[in-house]
Amino acid sequence: MPWYIYIALRHLFPKGKRFPFFTAMSITGVALGVAVLIIVPSVFNGFQAEIRRNLANAYGDLRIEGRTIIGNHRQLTETILAEEGIKRAVPYAHGMVMMQYNDRPTFPLVQGIDVRSDEELATVASHILEGDIDDFYDDSVIVSSGVATALRLRVGETAMIYNQQLLEQLTRDEVPLPREVEVAAIFETGWYEVDENTVLCTLRFMQELYGLGEGVHGIKAYVEDGYDPDRVANNLNGKLDINLWASSWRYANREMLGILEFENRMMFFLLFIILIVSAFSIMSSLLISVIRKTREIGVFSSMGATASQVAACFCLQGVAIGIVGAAFGFALGFSLIGVREEITTAISNFMGVAESMSEFYGFAYLPIDVQSEDLTRIAILAIAISTLAGVVPALNAARLKPVEALRSE
Repeated sequence: MPWYIYIALRHLFPKGKRFPFFTAMSITGVALGVAVLIIVPSVFNGFQAEIRRNLANAYGDLRIEGRTIIGNHRQLTETILAEEGIKRAVPYAHGMVMMQYNDRPTFPLVQGIDVRSDEELATVASHILEGDIDDFYDDSVIVSSGVATALRLRVGETAMIYNQQLLEQLTRDEVPLPREVEVAAIFETGWYEVDENTVLCTLRFMQELYGLGEGVHGIKAYVEDGYDPDRVANNLNGKLDINLWASSWRYANREMLGILEFENRMMFFLLFIILIVSAFSIMSSLLISVIRKTREIGVFSSMGATASQVAACFCLQGVAIGIVGAAFGFALGFSLIGVREEITTAISNFMGVAESMSEFYGFAYLPIDVQSEDLTRIAILAIAISTLAGVVPALNAARLKPVEALRSE
């Protein structure tokens, strides 16, 4: 091992002595900065990943809609499935109805799903809290937990549904007859927007309810892993009729995703200041060390040490602080990620923001998505900044002349 590396390590971690205070503070500053920079991007990446998963389950990766009701949806479905990157496409119909049970009304969003799709039924079945997907048929519905709570509905009970056509009959002095539906199951996805106010019915029931005939409101498609939904949507738009268009989940939710991305960048920039502050702490500590080690520097120079070797002795201290601080920061960051639920629950209960978080983001828990690119970037930044913090003290040490350094003592 070169002598200047040995001396640099001994300055930071001396044998048989109490751990130096400035070394501990410098490493702690870097570790805190690294830990925070690991947690914050991982949280925002987790938000985006969780939003994508919920949107894909509820709405699909892509949606193909038209200016009017799509009548030739079977032919359109075949065209969509022929596009590269699309693994599944199913028709849907949606709208709003009034649902009533024991004189308690609510106005949920109702979505008709194609029961011929085993994948669609499997997705719904995975979120069922009560009931059985096998009891789901044309005159039954699956209600979300929010609708069930609002109407105090239980599985097996019968509710009334009034749609727009029934309301139009009132204007013609006709007696509207609501549709009776049985609650086949109650579901919950964890996605607040869906769970609060959604009713699922069969596509055939929805077509009858809204008088669509064989038409549908749109087709939702799912892309294969590794394909970009935006690119697939653009390719489809080049092949679809002018009255039809495809949009990805990102485009449909671009405002929310834009806010998350902006928050992610701003928080990363603001928290990056922690590393800058720790860099100044490292620099000031090493400058003090240069002054205290003036005689030692003079001895090294008089024994033939070059200016670059003396500079390396102090610059490598910054490198060592960056490496050790980054290692402790990674350990601290992943430890906090492991107990994030306990921390966020305590903070949410104390501040009373759990419900607000559900309304805005769609979930009250804290999702995490740790990406290797972010970890690499953070590690490089931490070590680079610590190294730069050691450059100024190293240059000051290198400029000292042996005679002047020894005379100062």
